[in-house]
Amino acid sequence: MLLIGLGGFLGAVLRYLIGGWIQDGFLSFPVGTLTVNATGSFILSLIMYLSEYEGLFGDNARIFLTIGFLGSFTTMSTFSYESFRFLEQKEIFLFALNLVGTIISTLLAVYLGRVVAVGLWRH
Repeated sequence: MLLIGLGGFLGAVLRYLIGGWIQDGFLSFPVGTLTVNATGSFILSLIMYLSEYEGLFGDNARIFLTIGFLGSFTTMSTFSYESFRFLEQKEIFLFALNLVGTIISTLLAVYLGRVVAVGLWRH
């Protein structure tokens, strides 16, 4: 539980810092949220596939990084809220862009994480 809590604390702080830094200058579209979700998906994929193929991460490290750190770093609830706000404001294009952009970028990030992990495993 301590590992999950510590990882969650670090992930939340980093999400706030990185998301805010990236979002600065983008007023109407949640680029910060999109970026942390895609980045978190890539890192999660990398960790899980390196654990599976390489045995690189032990149980405690994997729990700390995936459930704790990345569980707080990625922002599904923020994504959902921001998407719903676009609907409320009748910004259908931004709503669709956020939905499609997030889903495609996070799935692509998981795929790229797998490609990197498998590539490292084969060398």
